[in-house]
Parts: sequence; structure tokens; C-alpha cells
Amino acid sequence: QLQASGGGLVQAGGSLRLSCAASDRTFRNFHGAWFRQAPGKEREFVAAISRSAYGSASRYADSVKGRFTISRDNAKNTVYLQMNSLKPEDTAVYYCAVTQIVWSYVESIDHYTTWGQGTLVTVSS
Repeated sequence: QLQASGGGLVQAGGSLRLSCAASDRTFRNFHGAWFRQAPGKEREFVAAISRSAYGSASRYADSVKGRFTISRDNAKNTVYLQMNSLKPEDTAVYYCAVTQIVWSYVESIDHYTTWGQGTLVTVSS
């Protein structure tokens, strides 16, 4: 089970940090990821961080590179998404998810079966 938190209302240029806490200690064996879904749009990949055995590699969507940072704390069974320089187009419901798929396919939503409940991020202009 995953519990996402940290969303809210922020002005353009501001920052937020999202958290995704897992209830299972096997969390360290999973890649963690964030997706987002804006109104009227499909859910899209934002960022992923590999399980520890892969050295905690990360991957980002082009639209957030240089602004967002994904990290994990296995001792707390938590994945974070630090979002800086937020833009109105970042407004969406953000979902965390985990997978054990091969890292090459980590951006594909089809390979995620465990999801958090979503947290709303609203960026005002």
C-alpha cells in the first residue's frame, strides 16, 4: 500500500515536496515512480528512481528535467519528489507507484500495478 502526500497550492516559481510512503518493508526491492494526470489528459510519466540494487538511478520526463528531483529513503520506505520552479502546466494530480519491471521499461505506465491515491498540485500563475 502506498500513501502519497505533500500536494497543495503554490504560485508559479515556487516549490513543493511530495512524499510516498510504503507500508511494506520490501519497498527497497521496487523501483519507485511518480506519474501525473492533468484535467482532460492521460496519466503521464514524471520521474522514477531505481531500487537500491541498481544504485538508485533516476530518470525524468523532459518536461521536468532540471526542476524536479526524485529520491528515496529505504529506512523510511519513502520516495520523494522535490519540485522546484513550478509552472502552471505542472498542475495535476500526482500519483506514486512501484514496479519490479526491468529498468528499461520504467517509464511505461502499463508495468505498474501498485498505486498511491494521488495528491493534487495546483500552480497558480
